[in-house]
Parts: sequence; C-alpha cells; structure tokens
Amino acid sequence: MASYGQSAVAVFPVTNYNFGQKDNKVGKDAQDKFQRMQHKYAQEGVRKSTKGILLVHQHNHPHVLLLQVANAWKLPGGKLRPGEDEVEGLKRKLLTSLSPTSASLMTDWEVGECVGTFWRPSFDANVYPYLPAHITKPKEVKRLFIVPLPEKCYFAVPKNLKLLAVPLFELHDNMAKFGPVIAAIPQLMSRFKLNLSGQTVPETASNRETDETAGARLS
Repeated sequence: MASYGQSAVAVFPVTNYNFGQKDNKVGKDAQDKFQRMQHKYAQEGVRKSTKGILLVHQHNHPHVLLLQVANAWKLPGGKLRPGEDEVEGLKRKLLTSLSPTSASLMTDWEVGECVGTFWRPSFDANVYPYLPAHITKPKEVKRLFIVPLPEKCYFAVPKNLKLLAVPLFELHDNMAKFGPVIAAIPQLMSRFKLNLSGQTVPETASNRETDETAGARLS
C-alpha cells in the first residue's frame, strides 16, 4: 500500500488534563467589533490573527478544545500586535487565555504546523479560505496552527468562558453553529495521522486539582 507521508499528531485522553478557572476576562462589545476593526485598520493596516487547534480524545474519538462565551464558539488565540511573530503571538495568547496564573502550573506551549489561512475581505463576519480575486486590500488574515499538547498539563480559563471538548464529527459541515473556520477543522486535519495515545492518568497527589485548578472539569 502506498504511503502518503502523513504527519503524525499525538492526541492524549481528555482525562489526563486538569481544568479550572481564573478571573473573568473583560470582554469587548461584540456589536462594535467591526467598527473597532475599521478604526484599527486605518491605523495599523491588515489585521493579523492566529488561532490554535488543541486536540484531545474521548471515547476513542478526537475532540477539539473550544472556548464558548454565551452562544459563540472560538478557538484559543487572537489578534497579533503590530510586527509580532505569529508563533510567539499565539504562545502569548495561549498563556493568557488557557494557562493558570501560577508560574509553576503554566505550560510551555509548543506551536506546530500552520494548517489553514482564512481571509476577511470586508468589515463584516464573512471569511473565506482563499482571497477573492477582486479583493486587493483584505481587512484580516487569520492563520490556524496545530498546538500539540503535552501528555499532562493544567488549564485555567476566565470564569465567564467555558472550555469544552467538541468531537470532530460535530464540527464537520456545521457552519450554522460554529462558523466557517471551526467547521473546516475536520477537513484541515484529514491530512494528519492522529495517534490516540496514552492511557487515562489516575488521580494521584501530583495531579489532583488544587484550588486554582478546581472548577469546570471537562467530562
């Protein structure tokens, strides 16, 4: 049988990880999002953002870790600072959105391959996995990176957000619920060999939840 040289990604059980909470993240008014984007565009030019795809497995099926606020879903990550490197910017965003505040519990995030690029032609919600031919000045470019997880680590998300493991099959072709970027993840990941590795780590004194990590554990 021919080999297509698939890159391998190790995926560990969701029960390996400790999930908790930290102080609320001060949100910005979603209704003003595109007005802010237009104002920033006039100052800084094309908005550049990076998002991370973090995988776990549950019931022998890959799941993606998604942040939920109200009825909106998003991948961890966000807007880069002017001139900021994409990988370093994504690491910064992962640290602020997913890591506990205690330095001893923080993860040294690894960023893997870029698996997709999406373009926003106008100051609205429409994004595409290509730059339309008639668009010479896109308003945003958004890149998606695989973020390989260590076998064990701690997560802590703001109390006004939820971190949920959503199965790949639920994302597929489900733009109505998740939007075009998240709904494309099953296709983007299809060129990778996902190794569902490891056994569930039993709770011990070393991985038992502390006050900081206690909270909305995924189930």
